[in-house]
Amino acid sequence: MPTCPGVYLHKDELGNIIYVGKAINLRNRVRQYFQSQKNMAPKVRSMVSQIAEFEYITAGSEMEALILECNLIKKHRPKYNILLRDDKTYPYIKVTNDTYPRVIKTRVVKKDGGKYFGPYSDVGAVNSIIDLLNASFTLKRCSASDFPKGYRPCLNYHIKQCRGICSGEVSPEEYREAVNGAVDFLSGRSNALLNSLKTKMMAASEAMEYEEAAVYRDYIEAAKALTETQRVVIHHSEEADIVLPARTNEDAFVIIFTVRDSKLVGRETYQLNAAKSVDENFTSAFLKQHYSSTPNVPKEILVPKLPEDHELISEYLTEVSGHSVKVLHPERGEKRALLQMASKDVVEMVKTLDERAAAAKERRNTLGSEIWDVLSKMHAPGYSADKVYDGRQFRAEAYDISNTNGVDTVGAMVAFNGLKPDRQSYRRFKVRTVTGQDDYSSMREVLSRRFLRLINGDDGFCEVPDILFMDGGKGHVTIATEVLEAADLDIPVVGMVKDDHHRTRALIYKQGEDFVEISLRDKPLLYKYIGTIQEEVHRFVITYHRNLRGKNAQKSLLDEIKGIGLKRRRVLLEEFKSVDNIKNVALSSGGAERLAAIDGMDMRAANSVCQFFREREK
Repeated sequence: MPTCPGVYLHKDELGNIIYVGKAINLRNRVRQYFQSQKNMAPKVRSMVSQIAEFEYITAGSEMEALILECNLIKKHRPKYNILLRDDKTYPYIKVTNDTYPRVIKTRVVKKDGGKYFGPYSDVGAVNSIIDLLNASFTLKRCSASDFPKGYRPCLNYHIKQCRGICSGEVSPEEYREAVNGAVDFLSGRSNALLNSLKTKMMAASEAMEYEEAAVYRDYIEAAKALTETQRVVIHHSEEADIVLPARTNEDAFVIIFTVRDSKLVGRETYQLNAAKSVDENFTSAFLKQHYSSTPNVPKEILVPKLPEDHELISEYLTEVSGHSVKVLHPERGEKRALLQMASKDVVEMVKTLDERAAAAKERRNTLGSEIWDVLSKMHAPGYSADKVYDGRQFRAEAYDISNTNGVDTVGAMVAFNGLKPDRQSYRRFKVRTVTGQDDYSSMREVLSRRFLRLINGDDGFCEVPDILFMDGGKGHVTIATEVLEAADLDIPVVGMVKDDHHRTRALIYKQGEDFVEISLRDKPLLYKYIGTIQEEVHRFVITYHRNLRGKNAQKSLLDEIKGIGLKRRRVLLEEFKSVDNIKNVALSSGGAERLAAIDGMDMRAANSVCQFFREREK
């Protein structure tokens, strides 16, 4: 091997990349893995025992090697690297880069000129912040960017929850000033918003508009709740993050305390897939993965112990962020005091996390035991009453169909791993082969397409469920069983039998030619779990159906005319008010000339409209 900087990739017997690492000297670093294992950590010994081959990629410098290492870890997610769990699911608050910006929630960071704040691990808090800012600053909430003459304002304008951008009452400069207030709040500067809300509350109270004053009072309380962590002032550090690794009995975490505008303004928790011990390598892996993808890198990152490559990481993050970034371990002063205070918080937090983890583990095992009991009663392969539940977490899939009087029929699939929904595996299906309202045929198509994709090796459908939950009774169970038999797949299928309140009271499965019910009366956790699955698959399919129906409802007969796009459709409807009026003009003498005279139209487009309606008349 060469002695230059680079990246090495360890692989197992199947060719899967199981570890990615960087080195200043590739030969010396990789050689260490194949020497005496006496002083190796258990995780490293386990990894080395699985290495069947390795590759390496040389780099021009240690910085190049670090960047390449980060990119390869994100791409391949090797099981022996320390990884952020669900690192793509944390939401951000985004202030869009529009003429009239909006404050929205997003999970994707793009280089589009927008301002991003976060990521936040608490989705509920994000929604609360967005609602507060939109209401406090009366910001635009719709996604429309083009407001032609005659555009009608939405309900938010009429209830004074929007400034009426679409009505031309607000200049971009005036609106931008309101947006800057929201940006200040998201940056940790909340005093201006609180003072403004207090002023409005007092004015409403003096005018004896007590209901309006109460609304402002509630906003003030919400704003205070969101900023209650601002309890420490640091005079010599306006912008910093305190990064503290922690381990519970079950999991590994990193807790970030955020300092903005010299105040401690927030705390976020990130779960990692890591080894039993917590050391500087743990911190190093997190710094590279987290801050290489976040849009707001602070000027200082305080850590309890400096990683070996902290100078290189500082240089890398400086390059990524475009401003100076330092990874520091403070030895004295107020930064040291702040680090110690945050560490005490983490100690107390770990106790809570341990209690939560123990309770969650107990719920997982109870649910797994109840599903095991169902599968053993069904005599599913590998399960029997004389076998003891082995602690596994079952993967479940559920399906549902939605349509409106047989129109816009769609299907949906949701997946759960144990108690948790696997939202990345959710799938939607637009039913293609069924006409009219036929739920059974629609379900057959959806299931056939799903499991055909599995058989064909489609990466998006490669997970095999342990059990299928059908949102229906005997008919849906029969359909699913027939599809699985045709695909030569042995997956247990149960139907969800509803009570008078449309809650699942029992499960039903097919045994030979007969159907057998399993009551959920003595399985309280499974009863709640299935209720959650039922609601989730129903919500998912209904949302898809409504979106599809909404898109189709916006379609116009004019869309079928060649040369008539969105803008020409709009000007024609503004001029003639309805499609029938346009048709009458097109079929009248001199209709083409009248159509061509409209701003935005020309004779070619006008002739196309006339020809279209003449052919329809025939």
